[in-house]
Amino acid sequence: MISFSMLVAGMALLMFAGDYLVRGAVGLAARFEINPLIIGLTVVAFGTSAPELFVSLQAAWDGVSGIAIGNVVGSNIANVLLVLGAPALIAALHCSERGIGASLAVMMLLTVLLMAFMATGTLSRVEGVVLLLVMAGYLAWQIRRAVKDPAHAAIGHEDDEEIVPPDSSTKIALFILLGLVGLPIGAWLTVAGASEIARMFGASETAIGLTVVAIGTSLPELVTSVMAAWRKSGAVAIGNVVGSNIFNIGFILGITSLVLPLHVDERVIHVDMWVMLGTSALIVALSHWNRPIGKIGGIAMLAAFALYIVTVF
Repeated sequence: MISFSMLVAGMALLMFAGDYLVRGAVGLAARFEINPLIIGLTVVAFGTSAPELFVSLQAAWDGVSGIAIGNVVGSNIANVLLVLGAPALIAALHCSERGIGASLAVMMLLTVLLMAFMATGTLSRVEGVVLLLVMAGYLAWQIRRAVKDPAHAAIGHEDDEEIVPPDSSTKIALFILLGLVGLPIGAWLTVAGASEIARMFGASETAIGLTVVAIGTSLPELVTSVMAAWRKSGAVAIGNVVGSNIFNIGFILGITSLVLPLHVDERVIHVDMWVMLGTSALIVALSHWNRPIGKIGGIAMLAAFALYIVTVF
């Protein structure tokens, strides 16, 4: 019970601390009169990835690479099958979004690069630098695009207007402090609880990372997509998923492997990476052919996700 309590408390703290950090950072950026679109592409994007980043860094530091890698691979799979599948039961999701083609290409490039790097059994510092360079190039392109044509910018961050920043310097400082203190504590509780649960049930850290931790860190995206579908604005869901998947690989695994090289489990190399590639290709296909995801599609995606979870254990 203590381990489960630590896991739940850690994930809850990650969500609240991440929210405080994003709101404080957005308030700080606004104080310096930074272009709102640039804030969305950088401050908000990095801030919303902070919980996953801290979990992966903590896991790598504790020597449980399975959770660090499983967190990202599992989250990218969950982002497609769960985060797109669940809201499709409420309202059909339209998969074509203006200007998303380049982001889809970057997502596929990073996915293929990660597969090639992990095939050796280790994600090295040099490979982490390569992932970060691709990420930096993508961000530079997005920022340039935002300046030249604001109407087509911020792919994957269309819900930024819902972020309400603090209205005073004191609150901004407090929010940022709460985020920076809460995130490492939440990450430590999450990794410690997940590792202990894995040992209790005889499961590998990779299995726990691919399922429990990955689903937990994908909950904010799931809630956002479900609420968007409920408000009949589900068209933004695919952009959010693509943006999240890009940041998970390029930013989170890039930084984590740069700090500490990561060992890759055999199962990830032979099974999970291929599942992630398949789900990424599914997004590309749905977007290319402009096929909406209806109730039947949503049920099929959720069933596929449930089957995947069963195979992990």
